Amino acid sequence: MAPVTEIGQEMYALVERLYPLCRSITGDGVRATLDIVGEYIPLQTHEVPTGTQVLDWTVPQEWNIRDAYIADTTGHRIVDFAASSLHVLGYSVPVSATMPLAELREHLHTLPDHPSWVPYRTSYYKPDWGFCLAQDTLDAMPDGEYEVRIDSTLADGHLTYAEHVVPGQVPDEVIVSCHVCHPSLANDNLAGIAVATFLARALARRTPYYTYRFIFAPGTIGAITWLARNAERVNGASPALGAPPGRRLGEEPRAGGRVKHGLVLACAGDSGHLTYKQSRRGDAEIDRVMRHVLTASERPHRVTEFTPYGYDERQFCSPGFDLGVGSLSRTPYAGYPEYHTSADNLDFVSPEAMTDTLAVCREAFAVLDRNRQYVNLSPYGEPQLGRRGLYDALGGRSDTKQTQMAMLWVLSLSDGEHSLLDVAERSGLPFDTVAVAADALHGAGLIKA
Repeated sequence: MAPVTEIGQEMYALVERLYPLCRSITGDGVRATLDIVGEYIPLQTHEVPTGTQVLDWTVPQEWNIRDAYIADTTGHRIVDFAASSLHVLGYSVPVSATMPLAELREHLHTLPDHPSWVPYRTSYYKPDWGFCLAQDTLDAMPDGEYEVRIDSTLADGHLTYAEHVVPGQVPDEVIVSCHVCHPSLANDNLAGIAVATFLARALARRTPYYTYRFIFAPGTIGAITWLARNAERVNGASPALGAPPGRRLGEEPRAGGRVKHGLVLACAGDSGHLTYKQSRRGDAEIDRVMRHVLTASERPHRVTEFTPYGYDERQFCSPGFDLGVGSLSRTPYAGYPEYHTSADNLDFVSPEAMTDTLAVCREAFAVLDRNRQYVNLSPYGEPQLGRRGLYDALGGRSDTKQTQMAMLWVLSLSDGEHSLLDVAERSGLPFDTVAVAADALHGAGLIKA
């Protein structure tokens, strides 16, 4: 794992700032989160009104909460929203009542297998209310009357999401998405936000080839809303025209839109090994790049097949859009006991893990940006490299002989059908070495993109 860096400490500090906020799929907690992220990178914020039709979904009412508690007859708050935003069932309707414990139990959520942890639970699309608490706390509650109060509002408002764009040399886009809807969960939510934020800052320090669009949106409904509002950018046509026809066997994936590649970031800060979940296609360029980078780096990692369950890769990869979007995490979705519990706290994530996740993203996008197909302009026999000064131009490099071999491989496979990644994989040479060789050959007029 990467050592602690100043950027790693800054990412952890951002997680610390965001951790106390109560986020949901709508509401002021999302806005406050985006306001803080906006201090690091400029954001364009979008507000989509309640009732807006977005694909097969409808933007729900906006939920906000001011206070919530369970108090005993002395007024002592046994469960207090002020102590942790996890204590309230997400999207709880307002409640003000006194009731016996037997009745209250129907609205209480615990984790008996982890009696000191508080679970994270929601009820977004079914009106309900409830509290989440430690099993130990519930076991200590005697029978009797309890005051129950949830000071929340469900009213017409907006769904909020934001974008940040790093302009590239071409308008074709790579999207990077992370969800901003979970409350105090440091790994499943906040680490991904932090890595995405600092990845955007790193890309902005150079002029990348692709344009990179960062999407900070609530999970599921946020991604669906973004897709509904960006259908033309995504696949060149509005889904209102109906589902696109199926492809014939062997036909290439649709590529009519501007979005060419994508990555969903989640669970980016725990101590587990990196996990890359492939796109639905399985052979998208981002899939090949991530497999290559993770293998070449010799980091312990896993590459898994696509499943239509998890984070928002399942929305971007839905068959009507069929985008080449994979998902990068450390321990994957629901793969650790602390997942969706109070144990996913600030101690569960580390600057080192986030630094490592960020480094892999940067390495992958460096390959993606430099991966080209070339055509050999001197394809009849091997061109004389020495008289063009190509061997001399590489003098002083520790890998001069390797780079010379890379030149020969690039010339051999520059037929307009093989990319530099193909060259690296077939030759067994590092991608960076292949890219340097291609740059030299291009500069000498021997190949063209």
